Amino acid sequence: MPSPRSSRERRAGGSGGRLEFLSLSQRGPAAPDSPSRRKESSGAAAAPLPEEDCMKLNPSFVGIALSSLLAIDLWASKRLGVCAGEGSAWGSARPLMKVVEVSGHGIPWLLGTFYGLCQSDSSAAREVLLNLLFALLLDLVMVAVVKGLVKRPRPTHNKMDMFVTISVDKYSFPSGHATRAALVCRFILRHLVLAVPLRVLVVLWALIVSISRVMLGRHNMTDVLFGLLLGYALYGVVEHCWLSPATAPALFALWSH
Repeated sequence: MPSPRSSRERRAGGSGGRLEFLSLSQRGPAAPDSPSRRKESSGAAAAPLPEEDCMKLNPSFVGIALSSLLAIDLWASKRLGVCAGEGSAWGSARPLMKVVEVSGHGIPWLLGTFYGLCQSDSSAAREVLLNLLFALLLDLVMVAVVKGLVKRPRPTHNKMDMFVTISVDKYSFPSGHATRAALVCRFILRHLVLAVPLRVLVVLWALIVSISRVMLGRHNMTDVLFGLLLGYALYGVVEHCWLSPATAPALFALWSH
């Protein structure tokens, strides 16, 4: 029986009398792939997850606050959309809410103001109506620009059966009805002499138009709130750029009889 020593000598002699060591950088004979190893290799070769699906381990406080407010906004808006469809909680009031919707639409206001300009015989009335027309056009342009920039989609529970829409009306932020309601409300209270009950009715009309946008499911609450603020601010622009026979004589000459 050969001794262990002779066996080691034969192995050393086969390599030229030198002992050979396996380098750490060299790989030994490949071991058979186990199911777990194959699973790990296939998982490592999988495509990385999209960035929006990856959990951020260190979100900022502002990001958390904004995400929470957005979630509350969407949840509350859906709960308040009680007239969004015929089968909603207040679905029977949906036709009435759609009448309120038309009362705050831009086309009736533009047509009515234009008709008043054509029929007016008073220079003071023409000045007020011309500036109201300027305010309505400014409102349309500003709302269209903001909607085109933000591109926030309409609420998912909204039915696209709105009265006379254009391309940007598929977006939700801000509410053009709320913007127009606030703008017209300030304009009327400032430039028309009305009794107190009528002034209260004008304010109630602006509030009902704004609330109806959420009840019909047309907008989220933040769309309406921002629209009211924008309309309030736009009236300040109209007052600053007030058109008069001294500042815009060509326009007044056009409408004079």
